[in-house]
Amino acid sequence: MRIISGEFGGRRLKAVPGQATRPTTDKVKEAIFNMIGPYFSGGRGLDLFAGSGGLGIEAISRGLDSMVLVDRQYAAIKVIKDNVATTKAADRFQVIKANADRAIQQFAAAGEKFDLVLLDPPYRAQQIAAELTTFAAQKLLAPGATIVCETSSETVLPEALAGFTHLRRQTYGTTAITIYQYGGIDIDS
Repeated sequence: MRIISGEFGGRRLKAVPGQATRPTTDKVKEAIFNMIGPYFSGGRGLDLFAGSGGLGIEAISRGLDSMVLVDRQYAAIKVIKDNVATTKAADRFQVIKANADRAIQQFAAAGEKFDLVLLDPPYRAQQIAAELTTFAAQKLLAPGATIVCETSSETVLPEALAGFTHLRRQTYGTTAITIYQYGGIDIDS
């Protein structure tokens, strides 16, 4: 696993040991950023199920200003911190050990807004449509925010989702990538 392009391109990243985390392959990572960028001119991002932190680190490498990396596993947090250290730009990252629901509540209380959200939850625990609705209801998304969802290829996320435009769905073997854009419309919870 490596950082593919940008400021930190070519640096190697560690994977989380064991079977609890499924890292995004370099091929899929490169495809994601080709679909949504491939480069950014600033912005704030959130990787809610960060695993090794590879997707969020790639986004920073490609021009995002800051990234919040969240995971609930201690082993993942340790690997994320090691991977962030390889960038020598730790001040651009915030690493949080929490489950997704608690992190979302924390961000809402702090009035956070994100321009890019990366969602790659464990395949068995996916509630992406509900999480997107919660993000909008909690006003956590900047108008025009991009949301990248990584699921199993068997999972088909809805094309019609209030407040969001479905931009694209692409499969890569057993993985599917679905991309939404937030329209800036407030959704009442």
